[in-house]
Amino acid sequence: MVIWSKPAQNDLKQIHDYISRDSTYYAKMVTQTIVDRTDALNEFPLRGRGVPEIGDPNVREVFVYSYRLIYEVKQSDIEVLAVIHGRRDFFDQLTTEPSI
Repeated sequence: MVIWSKPAQNDLKQIHDYISRDSTYYAKMVTQTIVDRTDALNEFPLRGRGVPEIGDPNVREVFVYSYRLIYEVKQSDIEVLAVIHGRRDFFDQLTTEPSI
């Protein structure tokens, strides 16, 4: 089962809010695509690549548009840890407030 961490939920909301400044249609489309991509992880949890900055084979990522969907494969669950824009500093985003 895919579980969204609170920080990942906040990331998704901020992505939606940011995009909706220009288009509510695209905000909904992008965030729905991100959620749909996590649903596919139930069947194929190892489909993503390992996160190079982490080095843990259980922490993986898939790319959705220009976002890195970072998740951890656990014994019985898959936990979405963060949704980070690909151009942002990886470590800075994990240690500060979520942002687009």
